[in-house]
Amino acid sequence: MSATATPQAASASPMPSGVTDPNYQPPPGRLGNLTVVQLHTLETFKKELIAEGIFVEERMDDAFLLRFLRARKFDLAKAKEMLIAAEQWRKDYGVDDIIKNFEFTEKREVDKWYPQYYHRTDKDGRPIYIERLGQLDITALYAATTQERQLKRLVKEYEISAIDRFPACSKTFGHPVETSCTILDLYNVSVSKFYQVKDYVSQASSISQDRYPETMGKFYIINAPWAFSAVWSVVKPWLDPVTVAKISILGSGYQETLLQQIPAENLPKEFGGTCQCPGGCSLSDAGPWKKEEEVDQKLQAGNAVH
Repeated sequence: MSATATPQAASASPMPSGVTDPNYQPPPGRLGNLTVVQLHTLETFKKELIAEGIFVEERMDDAFLLRFLRARKFDLAKAKEMLIAAEQWRKDYGVDDIIKNFEFTEKREVDKWYPQYYHRTDKDGRPIYIERLGQLDITALYAATTQERQLKRLVKEYEISAIDRFPACSKTFGHPVETSCTILDLYNVSVSKFYQVKDYVSQASSISQDRYPETMGKFYIINAPWAFSAVWSVVKPWLDPVTVAKISILGSGYQETLLQQIPAENLPKEFGGTCQCPGGCSLSDAGPWKKEEEVDQKLQAGNAVH
C-alpha cells in the first residue's frame, strides 16, 4: 500500500453465509459491509422488535431489517415506524391469505393487454422484471381483470420474489441477491394512456416503496418520449441521489445499454436480446427459480387450454 492510499475500514459485520463468489463485495449498509454504528443500530432494532412482539422470525432476518434501515438512512425510529406500518398493512390487506390462496387465473389474457412479468436475470444475478405500458388496452384489460386483482397479483409476485426468486438467484450466483432489474417500456405511451392507469401505477409504486423497500436494483425506462425525458431532468435534482443512480432514462436507442447489464441470451428478442422462450417470454417465468422442464410444462398446459 502506498503512503497516499487510504486503507478501507473493515466491516463491523461478517460476510453473510452462503457466499461462494470470490469477487463479491457487499455494498455499504449490507451484511459484510456495516459500520460499527450501523451494526449497533441493527442489533438494537431487532431487540426492540422482539421486546414489543413485532418480530417475525420466519421473515425478519438481518437482511430484511437492513432494507428498512437503509430506506430510512439508518434512522432507527423512522425505520421502526416504517416496518410497523408495513406489518399492519400486511394484516389489513391479507397478505398471508394472498400468498396461500390467490391465483391470477387471467394472466394469459391480461398479458395481451398489459404485459408484466419476471424473466431470467441480469449479469449481477438480479431477476429481470419487465412491464410494457405501451401495449395497454384499458377496455380489454378491465374486461379480463380488475385493478384490485392486479394489485393482489403484484403483492403475490413481491412475496414470490422474497420466498423463491431472490434465494434461488443468491444460490446460483454465490452472493446475496435482494433487488430486481426493471425494464419499463414506454413505447407508444401517450398522456391519455398513462392517465388511464395512473391510480394503479400510484398504488403499485406506494406498495413497492413503503411495503417492500430497497428491492429496486436497476431501473431502465426505455422508449421514453422527449417530454418524459424533459420532465425527468427537472425532477431528478429533487430525488435521493441513491435512487437516481439506479434509474436510466433511455429513448429508442436503448439496446446497447441494456446489453451491458443483461446477457443477450437472457433478454427477450423484442428488446434486442436473443431469448425466445417457447410460448413467449412474458408467460415463461423462466429463471434460476424454475427448472426448465417446469417452464415447458407450464407453457404447454397454457397452450392446451387456449
